[in-house]
Amino acid sequence: MLTSNDSALTGLLNAYLAAQLAGNRREALRLLVDEGVLRGVPLQTLHLEVIQPAQYEIGRLWQENIISVAQEHLATAVSQLALAHLYRHLPRDPFNGKVVLVSCVQGELHEVGARMASDFLEMAGFDVRFLGANVPPEHLARMTKEIRPDLVALSVTMTYHLPALREAVAHVRQACPDVPIAVGGLAFSWAPGLEDELGVNFFGKDAREFVASACRVLGV
Repeated sequence: MLTSNDSALTGLLNAYLAAQLAGNRREALRLLVDEGVLRGVPLQTLHLEVIQPAQYEIGRLWQENIISVAQEHLATAVSQLALAHLYRHLPRDPFNGKVVLVSCVQGELHEVGARMASDFLEMAGFDVRFLGANVPPEHLARMTKEIRPDLVALSVTMTYHLPALREAVAHVRQACPDVPIAVGGLAFSWAPGLEDELGVNFFGKDAREFVASACRVLGV
């Protein structure tokens, strides 16, 4: 059983995880809306204390061969649907004038964390261009040059995609040397200090911290 600081959230978290493992999309959405949104649970809390820890648990179960790849995909698809459904409920600050390009590196298929960061950025008033999973570095660089965002945010979940992160950073710098670059994702848990080695502007441990750092770096 997963736990939270709040007993009600613990119950919601474990019920949501059970719905994920069962592939029950309708129940997962009912829990988040009826037991979450309609009961006044902030969207940020649902993201960081329900969906994110449930997704981490799914990843652990897969890594330990307790669930199959197919079951992991089934459960992750539930979280992707949940985030898409909650998107229309996001409270948004007025536009702050800054554009952020968010992308997973090439080969990285896990986009839930990047999507969550994108939602938090939107809530804080940023204009977000979310590219999703598995973006080749040359296409990322081309999009960066076309959009000229105020910040490029790169996400990597699996450690074996860290070389792709290095390549993505190099391509963005070559295309737009003055554009700040931020990184985030679970892979950094196993690569401490990598953000310093890459020389990026900041590393976001979670979506809330990522937004705070983006505001600081961009002067919002």
